[in-house]
Amino acid sequence: MKKLLMTGVALATLAGAALTTAQMAQAEDSLYVPSLSYRTGPFASGGVPIANGYADYLNMLNERDGGIGGVKVVVEECETGYNAQKGVECYESTKGKGALVYNPYSTGITLQLIPKAPVDKIPVLSMGYGLSAVAVGEKFPWTFNYPTSYWGQMTAILKHIDANGGLKGKKIGYIYLDAGYGTEPIPLLDKLATDMGFTVAKFPVGVKEMQNQGSQWLNVRKERPDWMIMWGWGAMNATAVKEAAKIKFPLDKFIGNWWAGSHADMRAVGEEGKGYTAANFSGVGKDFPAVQDVIKYVVDAGKSQIDNKDHVGDVLYNRGLFNAVIVAEAIKVAQEKTGKKVITGEDMRMGLENFDLSEARLKELGLEGFGAPIKGSCADHEGGGAVYLMQWDGSDWKKLTDPIVPMQDIVRPLLEQAADDYLKDKPNWETQKCS
Repeated sequence: MKKLLMTGVALATLAGAALTTAQMAQAEDSLYVPSLSYRTGPFASGGVPIANGYADYLNMLNERDGGIGGVKVVVEECETGYNAQKGVECYESTKGKGALVYNPYSTGITLQLIPKAPVDKIPVLSMGYGLSAVAVGEKFPWTFNYPTSYWGQMTAILKHIDANGGLKGKKIGYIYLDAGYGTEPIPLLDKLATDMGFTVAKFPVGVKEMQNQGSQWLNVRKERPDWMIMWGWGAMNATAVKEAAKIKFPLDKFIGNWWAGSHADMRAVGEEGKGYTAANFSGVGKDFPAVQDVIKYVVDAGKSQIDNKDHVGDVLYNRGLFNAVIVAEAIKVAQEKTGKKVITGEDMRMGLENFDLSEARLKELGLEGFGAPIKGSCADHEGGGAVYLMQWDGSDWKKLTDPIVPMQDIVRPLLEQAADDYLKDKPNWETQKCS
């Protein structure tokens, strides 16, 4: 019996060694990019197209180009259900596989990963969401929110309002998901209200109230704001637009942020939502050569999880695709700078601070006009990218404005103060110097 037990232990040890060797071989031969997806849960209508667009672009590079720099990209999804605890569990279960970067697609998950990134040396890219203060690269070397932060986006929306009737003396209604995501821009909004002479009426919506907002919109009717701004997500968005139409609030003065303006939201509203406006920072539609290559090499080849080809080019599908573009560009730059084909998380961080998604590069990638240029930087981890507004015509989104540059002169000092506030109780936090 003793001999049998010893033999079993030896075999188990050999099996474990073989598995480790196989994992190491995979890491040496590929670029591992985990995807913290949420195809289930209350926000699945947004999570599904984002995950599809993200995976499809990277898989297109595999099929068309043989990967990035001749190395295949491995995209592994881990289902979070948009739950912060599950998001952390996914992070812990995948970080040891050679993960290059995490894209949480949840402010709650992002907040949990920010302190882990410098310890594990794996960057976090919260593209246009998360903690706005991470835009200050000197204080947050491992976290990025290109192409612009929530605070930058808020100022772009306010600039549009100011250019269309002025802000001074006006009342701005703010309806938001009552979670970290929805409350994140409130300090900026309150500060700007004081500085620019407008007032703010706040209307929080709990996760369990997303499809039952009668009381909030009754209060909107009582408060009579001149404009409404929404930080919504999932079922909250369509419900809010329908409630706004019900009380006859002018929908052309109702502006959602870039998570409150998707096809998934507005197809459920249809003609009733005509005039509603939302922010965006990436292209809409299929008329881009890169998107056509995704269709050719991945979707038509049956290598995508998308269930309706017609939804390629939708707002959130293209946003996931744009996220993958930034990741791919950072990998490429990291490979060039290090001379290595298979890079590490530390190399990836360098790539994220040095890529240049210029107009010329976007055209070269087959994405001319898809989004505003973004240039990686040590000091600026948001890029100060421009935002444009699009408007629902009853059946589709149409571009309404030219790109609106955020109020960087106002936002940057506030971001720096917010970064200092975050680090007050973290004496051992790792910072960096930027020339």
